[in-house]
Amino acid sequence: MENVQPFTNLRSSLVLPYGETQLVLPDDLRSYQLDLLLPNHVEPGTDPFQKVYDALYRPLGVDLTSRLNSGIRVGLCINDKTRPVPNNILVAPLLDLLHTHGIPDSNITFFIANGTHVPMKMEEIGLIISPDLIGRHTIISHNCDDHESLLELGSTSSGTPVLVNKRFHQQNLKIVIGDIELHHFAGFSGGVKSAAIGLCGRQTINANHRWLLDDRSQVGNILTNPLRADIEEIGKIIGVDLALNAVLNEKKEIIDVFFGDPVKVMQAGINTIRNISQIAMTNQYDVVIASAGGYPKDINLYQSQKAMTHASLFCRPAGCIILAAECREGIGSRGYSNFMCGLNSIDEVILKFTKEGFSVGPHKAYQIARILQKNRVFLASSLPEKTVRSLLMEPLKIKRENVCVLDIPVINADDRIALLPFATACIPVFVGGRIG
Repeated sequence: MENVQPFTNLRSSLVLPYGETQLVLPDDLRSYQLDLLLPNHVEPGTDPFQKVYDALYRPLGVDLTSRLNSGIRVGLCINDKTRPVPNNILVAPLLDLLHTHGIPDSNITFFIANGTHVPMKMEEIGLIISPDLIGRHTIISHNCDDHESLLELGSTSSGTPVLVNKRFHQQNLKIVIGDIELHHFAGFSGGVKSAAIGLCGRQTINANHRWLLDDRSQVGNILTNPLRADIEEIGKIIGVDLALNAVLNEKKEIIDVFFGDPVKVMQAGINTIRNISQIAMTNQYDVVIASAGGYPKDINLYQSQKAMTHASLFCRPAGCIILAAECREGIGSRGYSNFMCGLNSIDEVILKFTKEGFSVGPHKAYQIARILQKNRVFLASSLPEKTVRSLLMEPLKIKRENVCVLDIPVINADDRIALLPFATACIPVFVGGRIG
């Protein structure tokens, strides 16, 4: 299997992505039964911009000739700084297409899909789009708690109230820009999700995310996932017209681009991702050493938890997960950290969450508690050791600059160890069937 490699056959160092650098692991790990699990590498090609242009002029499932004219108002939904979307490559060709049809910059508004994250400040916008665009376009950083900016549009068939950014809804043409990748409970990210979650109110997001308690809401499952189905319905209600989505390799390079009807775009992207990410396995590992893949996937613990979920799929019950995640912006959710105050056990977390009912932020505590029921978790990060322990995980010291020494009593001589440098880009497929 190409994406399972014993480390004894590799010349490279034992390294994990960590923020914008890497952690070097002890060389003596090579003496163990150690497998390197990687997504299948796909070369990006020589011209990523051409891939975007090719997708824009061969849209999937839509005819744009009657949709684009100089009088329409266009809303471009882009992800916030927590997502590794190559906006500078995707946006410029899209703007060229719009300009070709006579649509001026003054009619094109960018909406930053913050979801329940802290809204990005205007001085941060240069992190996600080219600075030269900032003065040419109106840019709106969405706030899910700003009720004056929201418009209520009824409910989905499962009862999720749909509150969307009012100004986004007022646009004549609504386009979401993002990437398609595995998602730990929505099955896959991409398509309408950027707007259906990222530009909606907290009430909408809370109601939708309650579905993560359903066993079908799992990574890689798209066909029977009730949470993803609810997202698709939200997208239809708010009127998302088009999706421009990239698929990236583990180096965050564009390997494919799809444009057009959001459902068609998702279908095409998922086929590509399955071929890259699925790793055939017969048994789970005793120890899984994982990374979220570096910045921005490990920007905070809230985001890094996704890698923990993937690692747990590869780890046997009662096995150990070692997660490397820089967390330069701390925990990443006040709701999560406040919820954990005074809680000293996994059972207390689950009991409190059950009593108080579902809420985004505290849901992260519940997700981690469910993993801790199955696996022991060590965290190598920039978070204070006291903070890590307060979140019921075990801190792992990073000894010497950029070197992580695993001097912990969890690796035995006969343990099978997996190294997952890009955990969120990998999913196990066990003999007898595949996940999703």
